[in-house]
Amino acid sequence: MQTPSGSAHKTCDGLTRRNFLRIGASGLIGGLSLPWLLEAQALASTDRRAPAQACIFIFLEGGPSQLDMWDLKPDAPAEVRGPFNPIRTNVTGTMISEHLPLCARIANKYTIVRSHSHNDNGHATGYHYCMTGYRADFPDGNTRMPNNHLYPSVGSIISRELGPRTTLPPYITMPYIMAAGGPGFYGSEHAPFVIEANPVAADFEVQDLRPLDGISPARQERRRQLLRDVEQLERDRAEQGRARAMSTYYQRARDLMSSPEARRAFDIRSEPEVVRRTYGYTSLGQCCLLARRLVEAGCRFVGIDHSGWDHHQTIFPSLIKDMLPHVDHAYSALINDLDQRGMLSNTLVIMMGEMGRTPVINREAGRDHWSMAQSIQFSGGGVRQGQVIGATDRRAAAPTTDPISVEDILFTMLTQMGIDPAKIYHTPLGRPVPIVDGGRMIPGLV
Repeated sequence: MQTPSGSAHKTCDGLTRRNFLRIGASGLIGGLSLPWLLEAQALASTDRRAPAQACIFIFLEGGPSQLDMWDLKPDAPAEVRGPFNPIRTNVTGTMISEHLPLCARIANKYTIVRSHSHNDNGHATGYHYCMTGYRADFPDGNTRMPNNHLYPSVGSIISRELGPRTTLPPYITMPYIMAAGGPGFYGSEHAPFVIEANPVAADFEVQDLRPLDGISPARQERRRQLLRDVEQLERDRAEQGRARAMSTYYQRARDLMSSPEARRAFDIRSEPEVVRRTYGYTSLGQCCLLARRLVEAGCRFVGIDHSGWDHHQTIFPSLIKDMLPHVDHAYSALINDLDQRGMLSNTLVIMMGEMGRTPVINREAGRDHWSMAQSIQFSGGGVRQGQVIGATDRRAAAPTTDPISVEDILFTMLTQMGIDPAKIYHTPLGRPVPIVDGGRMIPGLV
């Protein structure tokens, strides 16, 4: 079994993505707990018919190289093109990296947008921008998690606008919280349900759904009775409505813990061995498989943070050995699996990072930050498949066609899910904030 890719990688700002966040209680995201999360979901519950009923958002944190994956320049000088060669895909005229052969076989099932561009070259700030559509109000290198204390992440927007479909929370991230995946001023009720465990591990389980060991049913009932007594006292005080409501959500939390549907969704070990091998026994592979299971069970938005893409030194051995094979297996398996199950048509899958990499290879055989050009993959959820949208110059340094912005991506994503991107909410101080500040549908994508 392979070591999970990215589990201990750092970006150049020194921040390590660690499994430090507990689902059930965390001051880091405003006191998120399961009852509070369930309370908030009731406020937004709705079922809208839209091209996309769910979204799987794969974030390749650190900055994947467009030049070595999706936008190769074989006629460029050696210090630009690198050692990789392009190969044909099953779409005539579309070429991608030789180290993505499985993705090459299914190019008719996704679209590559090669003209994404923005001007934030920082890891933390770029992540914030991509997840919220708003510029960060802090310098790059900020290690607070999540770092979007004001603006909500796209997952939180979807949670608030669409609410839950089943007993599963509408917004889930893995294998830890995404750096800018917090709820911002929406409040902890729209924070993600974080799976703080790596599904590639042999003993993987979602801890907060497991009943406490050593507590008998009789003792659990005594605890519930004590809680009811406390809630009765609260009903006699000023916050009578609040206490009554929280009683409902505590009950829903208990229901989720005992929900057969939730347990089945998280039980990745019930998948056939051939399916798990197809996705790959890597962190990304098993996260993608679990994401499919969660969407199948009713989750609205699953965010996957896959780190390790910040290659300032010796980029090519890392890409060949770990990063590209993991993406090749996981992404192709996910798209094929969704397609075979009849789920791809209404599940939007997006794969991107916060930036691309520099056109010129540096003195340490790496590529540095480069946000001016990046390739993004879209599939499902009403997306026209088998396309390449946009183009870059001969060094993949900048778009030569109409640039696609962060706002365009979020505008398109939310529109496909039946959400009005121009809708305005007000911060606690009364400031009006549109869900997306500008943006448009990506031309030709849907």
